[in-house]
Parts: sequence; structure tokens; C-alpha cells
Amino acid sequence: MLEIQKKLKSSFFVILSLPSTAMGFALSIQIAALSWILNTKYGFDIHEVGIVWAAGPIAGIIGQPLAGLASDKVWFLGGRRRPFILIGGVLTALMLLALPNIHVISDALGFEPTKAASELGEGQVPASIYVAIAVALILDLSINISFNPTRSIIADVTTDDTVTKGYTWMQTISGTFGVLAYFIGSVLGNIELIYVGVILVFVFSVIPVFFIEEPEELSQGEENNEEGGRKETDITGFVKVLLAHAPTWVGIQTMFVFMFAYVQQEYPDFSSKEVGSVINWSFLIFNAVAAVLPAFILEPITHKIGRVKTHAICIAIMAVGYAGMIFLGGTSEYMIYGMMVILGIGWAATVSLPFAIMSEKVAKAKMGFFMGIFNLSVVLPQLAVSAFIGGILAEAEDKTLMFYIASISLAISAVLWFFVKDNGPVGNSNSAPSGGGHH
Repeated sequence: MLEIQKKLKSSFFVILSLPSTAMGFALSIQIAALSWILNTKYGFDIHEVGIVWAAGPIAGIIGQPLAGLASDKVWFLGGRRRPFILIGGVLTALMLLALPNIHVISDALGFEPTKAASELGEGQVPASIYVAIAVALILDLSINISFNPTRSIIADVTTDDTVTKGYTWMQTISGTFGVLAYFIGSVLGNIELIYVGVILVFVFSVIPVFFIEEPEELSQGEENNEEGGRKETDITGFVKVLLAHAPTWVGIQTMFVFMFAYVQQEYPDFSSKEVGSVINWSFLIFNAVAAVLPAFILEPITHKIGRVKTHAICIAIMAVGYAGMIFLGGTSEYMIYGMMVILGIGWAATVSLPFAIMSEKVAKAKMGFFMGIFNLSVVLPQLAVSAFIGGILAEAEDKTLMFYIASISLAISAVLWFFVKDNGPVGNSNSAPSGGGHH
């Protein structure tokens, strides 16, 4: 075991964060480029874009619980989570490479284009929606295969006192690279972003895991470990976390998938490249806030008022930000950027604190499985957005409706979080990671 892991130094938390950073970067590419490329390059309309996005949540429903359960039990290539991170990372890189080449894959496989060339605009190329769905499904399944273990491994090698630090550092590192992703998309373009992502995802998934030593044995039993780590799952508390977290993702996913339609409506004179630039700058700011807050602001606050209250307040602020977008977003693209600063506060909490809160409720020996179940509170809302909200927004004349949906969803989530029991303010211990295994 590396000395930095034994002493849980900050440099170790950086290395520990890189695999999840790879998946976060891939997710940033999905958010920035998937809807944009389907609409501007292949001519898919808003309803067809929603159908393609639905493939991902379906993959998550299947992939994360299975990958999590398996990663709790297997030991291969010197790790429990390592094999899944490696496989998922390689597949993710390959599917990112496929995104700008869906038309090439369609032609090679002999699939008929969804739209005739005569129906397409200037610069658009014929492609099959079935191939697009397959690529999106495999991409999201690959991310899911890897994302779950990248988060579970943090709980495996940290203590109760340092698990919040692990997840907040995860988001700070991941968020910083998320900002880089949107910067590349804004300055160079989404196609260039995709190709940079292929390399980064591959490197960050494959190399760091060989510098992290996992415990061969995870805690077993009926009582909490003296060294830290719950041994018996609090099912009631876990379900409350799921119910509180789910509405958050209804609102956030609605923005992720259909932001392009809102920008096109509010700024009809913008070219497709300008629309893509506004989206990229918006999510750059969104992720910049989320990169800075978790480790440097949110974690210290959790020490004073607890994780749950900190998270609930951030989600309530995000609800206010969505309401602000309704009234101010159409006045200027710079006002959109301003609202993104407020929304980033909720995003910073969403991608860091729920994992630490959830880990308090779950037995360490079953962390992978329950992390997969926890993901249902993300993918089921995502599926609902694609299946139902997409149809509603396609028919709606005013796409601002998406922010009404988002604001109400986040407000409901904030209220539900106050029903989740917190284990109290986070401790300051820097003890060694719990769990057995060779060192």
C-alpha cells in the first residue's frame, strides 16, 4: 500500500478521484454534445432526441445494481472494483469515439437512415436512430458499469470520518475536469471535445486503479465496526434517501436533455454553433461552481450543521435558481450564465453529499449493491424525463415550461431531505481506512 493511502493524504484522494473523474468527463460530454450532435448533425427532432436519451436510464437500471452486486463479491486483477472500472472505462472511450461517427456505423451495418437527405438541413447527414440508440445505450451502460465501482471504492478505503472528504474531493477533481470539458466544447467545438474525451477517459480509467490498494475483506456482521463503517444496512433510512434524491434528478435531467430547445427558442437568430456555445458556457459555469464548493465550502459546513441539512439547503437554493431562469433567462444569454452560478450550488451538493449520506445507511460489505440500487433514484427520473416530459415539451409552445418543472421538482426534493435522519455533524478524524485485507 502506498504511504499516501496509509495516511489518507490529500494526494491519495486526488488519485482516488480520477476514475470517477473519467466517468464524470464522459457524462459532461454526453450533456454538452449528445443532444446537440443528434439535432444539428443528424437532424433528429426533440422527440427523437428524448428517445435516444431514454436508452441510458434503461441501461442504468440493469447495469448498476448488477455491476455493484458483482463488485461486492468478486476479486480479480488485484481488486474488487478494479475490473469493472477498467472494463467500463475502455468501453466508454470506444462509445465516445462512436458518437460523431453514427452515420458511418449506420452505413457499415446497412441501416436505413431515419430521415431522407431531402428532409435534412445544410450540414446534416443521414443516420439511423436505431444505431444512435445502440451507441447511447452502450455508452451509458459502460459509464454505469464503471461509475458505480468508482464511487464504491471511495467508501471501501475511507473511514466514517473521512468518507465525506473522499466524496467531496471526488466532486472537486471531477468538477474541475467537467469545467475543462465545457471549456473545450465552447472554444474548440463539441467534436473536438469528444475526441479529447476519448483519450482522457481511457487514461484516467486504466492507470490510477493500479495505485489504489483495495481491502480483500469488507466488514461483515451485525454491529458497527469500531474502526468505522456500518455493518448492518438501515433500510428505512436508505429508502428515505432514495425518495428525497429522485425529484432532484427530474429537474436536473430535464435541463440537461432539453436545454438546447430552450436556447433555440429564446435566441432564434443564433446559429447551431452559437447555440452549442451558449450551452457549453452555461454548463462550464454550472460545473465550475460545483468543482469549488464541495471540498472547500460544503465539507466544512457539514462539520457544523451535518450533511443532510447542508444538502437540503443547497437543493432549495437550486429550486430558486430554476425559478429565476423562468423570469430572467430570456433577457440575455449572460443572465443564463448568472442563473447557472446559483444552480451550480445545488449541483455541487447533488454530485457529492448524497453518496456520503447514503454510505451512513449501508453496510460496507454490500456497498456496491446498494450503490447500484441508489442509482435507481437517478435513472428512473431520467427515464421519466425522456418518456413523459420530452413529449410534453415537444408539444409545448413555450419551452420555459422545463424550468417550471425543474423548480417544483427541486422544491419537493428539498422538503423530503429534511425527513432524512442525519448521523450528526461529521467528525475530524484522519484514522486509517477500515476493512481488512493485505497491505
